[in-house]
Amino acid sequence: MSDDEFLAELEAGTLPEHLFPHSGHVRAAWLYLKRFPITEAIARFSDTLRSYATIQGKPERYHATITWAYLLLINERILHAARSQTWDEFAAAHPDLLDWRNSILLKYYRKETLQSDLARNVFIMPDRAL
Repeated sequence: MSDDEFLAELEAGTLPEHLFPHSGHVRAAWLYLKRFPITEAIARFSDTLRSYATIQGKPERYHATITWAYLLLINERILHAARSQTWDEFAAAHPDLLDWRNSILLKYYRKETLQSDLARNVFIMPDRAL
């Protein structure tokens, strides 16, 4: 599936859930960041995820802190790359972003913070000392 088709189906809410695991979320975030400035990417991707979750009948799945934090990490990695990368190159260079079970966010956040209703509804700054 091309990038344009992937985003079109995601935005329409028709992308099958099995095609949107964590790696699909990272891919979509990367695509938004490649197409829009960071603030616009955050707004658009957040709106898309909220809408998708609602269409799938699972509006409670949207998580603001996780969404924003991943967008910020992905954006930083894009900006530090020596050259523009394809999605496959980016994914290969940053496997830590694709590992949902051992989420990179646990370096920055306490588990209790990420599990809180507040973190689900608004972006919370990292609360772990590095």
